[in-house]
Amino acid sequence: MRVSTKGDYATRAMQDLALHYEKGPIQIEEIARRQHLPARYLEQILLSLKRAGFVESKRGMSGGYYLAKHPREITVGAIIRAMEGPIVPIFCVDSGPREICIEEPHCSLRDIWADVRDAVAQIVDQTTLEDLCQRFRTKQERQRVSYQI
Repeated sequence: MRVSTKGDYATRAMQDLALHYEKGPIQIEEIARRQHLPARYLEQILLSLKRAGFVESKRGMSGGYYLAKHPREITVGAIIRAMEGPIVPIFCVDSGPREICIEEPHCSLRDIWADVRDAVAQIVDQTTLEDLCQRFRTKQERQRVSYQI
């Protein structure tokens, strides 16, 4: 299973909005600069996130994008699914409509792939934007060098 650039950029943009949640609308250029993302592609991603109900926008000089919900109410799994669809390592363990596999009745690998799907889903569905922000801040603290003597 591989998260595409679209899913990665969407998650990074959402984390950026969560880190600046109290500041109101954030302009695309600010997010793009901080996250090292192409602004034009980010604009398309934010429009998709808006259609999915994760962000809202405000027009005008002080406009930009902001989270539609509190960071603790949005999971990484929900973002990835909105951008990419189901999170599955192989088609045969997709719970939605899928191709029929003639090996399915006696396939010994299907259970392993289902376990992989479930393990990944558990992690991304339990990780909120608030959790990502906490991880980010913890890493920032660790990187600070102390020069106390």
